Amino acid sequence: MKKYLYILFIIIGFICYSQEQLKGVVLENSSSKEVPLQGANVFWLNSTVGAVTAEDGTFSLPYKFSYNKLVISYVGFKTDTVIVSENRYIKHVLQSSDELDAVTVTSRKQATTKSYLKATNTFTVSSEELLKAACCNLSESFETNPSIDVNFADAVTGTKQIKMLGLNSPYILIATENIPAIRGASQAYGLSFIPGTWVESIQITKGAGSVVNGFESIAGQINAELVKPITDNKLFVNAYAGINGRLELNTHINKKVSDKWSSGLYIHGNLRNQKFDRNDDSFLDVPLKEQINIMNRWQYTNPEKGVVSFINLRYLNDNTQSGQIDFDPERDKGTTNFWGSEIDTERFEVTTKLGYVNPEIPYQSLGFQTAFSQHNQESYFGLNVYDIQHTSFYSNLVYNSIITDSRHKIKTGLSFTYDNYDELVNTDNYERTENSFGGFFEYSYDDLDKLTLTAGIRADQHNRFGFFITPRLHVRYTPWEKSAFRASIGRGIKSANIFAETQNMFSSSRQINILGTGGKIYGLDPEIAWNYGFSYLQGFNLFERKADITLDFYRTDFENQVITDWENPFEINFYNLEGESFANSFQLEFNYNAFENFDLRMAYKFYDIQTDYLSGRLDNPLIPKHRLFANASYETELTTNGSQWKFDATYNWLSKQRFPNTEQSAPEFQLDEYSPTIGTLNLQMTKVFSPSFEIYVGGENVTNVRQSNPIISPDNPFGSNFDSNFVYGPIFGSMYYAGLRFKMN
Repeated sequence: MKKYLYILFIIIGFICYSQEQLKGVVLENSSSKEVPLQGANVFWLNSTVGAVTAEDGTFSLPYKFSYNKLVISYVGFKTDTVIVSENRYIKHVLQSSDELDAVTVTSRKQATTKSYLKATNTFTVSSEELLKAACCNLSESFETNPSIDVNFADAVTGTKQIKMLGLNSPYILIATENIPAIRGASQAYGLSFIPGTWVESIQITKGAGSVVNGFESIAGQINAELVKPITDNKLFVNAYAGINGRLELNTHINKKVSDKWSSGLYIHGNLRNQKFDRNDDSFLDVPLKEQINIMNRWQYTNPEKGVVSFINLRYLNDNTQSGQIDFDPERDKGTTNFWGSEIDTERFEVTTKLGYVNPEIPYQSLGFQTAFSQHNQESYFGLNVYDIQHTSFYSNLVYNSIITDSRHKIKTGLSFTYDNYDELVNTDNYERTENSFGGFFEYSYDDLDKLTLTAGIRADQHNRFGFFITPRLHVRYTPWEKSAFRASIGRGIKSANIFAETQNMFSSSRQINILGTGGKIYGLDPEIAWNYGFSYLQGFNLFERKADITLDFYRTDFENQVITDWENPFEINFYNLEGESFANSFQLEFNYNAFENFDLRMAYKFYDIQTDYLSGRLDNPLIPKHRLFANASYETELTTNGSQWKFDATYNWLSKQRFPNTEQSAPEFQLDEYSPTIGTLNLQMTKVFSPSFEIYVGGENVTNVRQSNPIISPDNPFGSNFDSNFVYGPIFGSMYYAGLRFKMN
């Protein structure tokens, strides 16, 4: 079967002749600045030739000399007709229908949008959706999204991690502006290194995703688009304070340096220096923390020559202290006086992007991306030491064109990655270098009506994996109005960075065992999996109000997996899969605009995730089989001065979760087979005084649900039973916060 898939993908790479294309971008005025308008209709007058603008507002459609009137329309905006006397790049700003004298029917754009046209199962989370919660960093940006699970890694470090399709974040390709970002040394804590205010939007793709972004994606892809200096506010200030002691300040300063150059300085700082131990187990409920995060972003735009470029420089320094409340690092580090931990991270990044659209042949474009990072982490957890240095370089060259006409698009290019790891685990050193060079080809067919297909294949030569092929296929079919059937299949391969990805194991007394069989990374083989899935999206009117329903099912089958085995309470064992490992994920989601300015989102998820451990086939630990989700948001009408109220509520219910086996422990340290069920409620209220100023207050877990005894043997943290990895729910209890946002254009 797989052999024939490879042959099918290779056959797709045929060469034909090309036709001229007209390209451009459609924008709207939002808060006195121009922002891309997704989903606008662009078509030639008195013809059936047209296109729909993408997420960044861009479009491309066939051009002929006989075409001279271009119609641009979007619900809620004035329809315009643009005279096109020659093939040139079109930049057009649609005006809101509020400026029309006639009575019009308008439609409020959704904070989370799902495409009926894309082949991939992708949805976009806008900045409006991110503002429904505090969203202090990227790990907290998914609280109002049912497709992403957010959970705590352990009871000590307070780190939030995400899951998709029931699989941990290492199986998700997490990128910023389509450059892989959260990987390697940053896998455990990297989501907390991207401030929420820096994020313009998030695109979430279920399934293997595109071959253009690499071969590592298995469960899905998450891409965070950052704010742009040319469209962001000249000055933006966000201040935040929570009763858990967290203080945060974000400042954006943007300036147009010249006609073509714009620059932005983004400064983030957070501090938590108060100690809390509400459950009286002698351990901090939340860690002490200091972080400074600075990014300087340069943007060059030259529409006449078709050039856009970005240069980002970023520096991060993050210090975290956790452990017993009486722990003093200067006095107790390296002793058994009190158990404590410090994680000191310093990171430097340089990323560049260069895009070129041929003014003479607008359907042809070339993009080049590079990213360099140096990540240094020094840390200890009690008497366990873990230091890691990770030097990484990534480059990707992408060429876009068409075959015959705009229904047939291609992407092809080359990529190169380099990673050097130097790790100290207690007294053992692990050093390795990984590099890969590969090429990819992706073909897309879109008849602009019923069928969209994206088929891609990439071939890579890896210094440790050898030569391998990565095929992926996505198909969308629309049999009737407001519907989309999608199916996908794809393969992914990745290294298992067992220490960097599983740092929570150091917050225990477990012995670390690597049961390698001669593989090239820690004696283990790479992880390889196939992901299959289908989804159905249907939009409809319910009581004359807009609604949609989505059903999707995905299955991940591992050819090989590095098993993280927690089933012995005194050990953690890593070994290659012998047998089966699979993850089945089903989700039903319902969205409804129940009445004016009130949106309701409800979802149910079912997981069946099993692995053949050395002790037999078991459900993966600490994953609920059932989850219920509900989010309600309401906002009042905007007044003439731009003021309004916004209200948001999010409820999560999780079924029981299997604990790793504790039968070998003494009776007083044994746990039940399953955790209790839990439900949490988050609330937020925002008062917008004007387009420039707003304040917000909110509460997380307002029903004060708390996990009792999250740490095993907290009174003897240097004993053999100490473990902080049995976390299934909140530890701190209710957490209330307040903040403000100020903008100046």
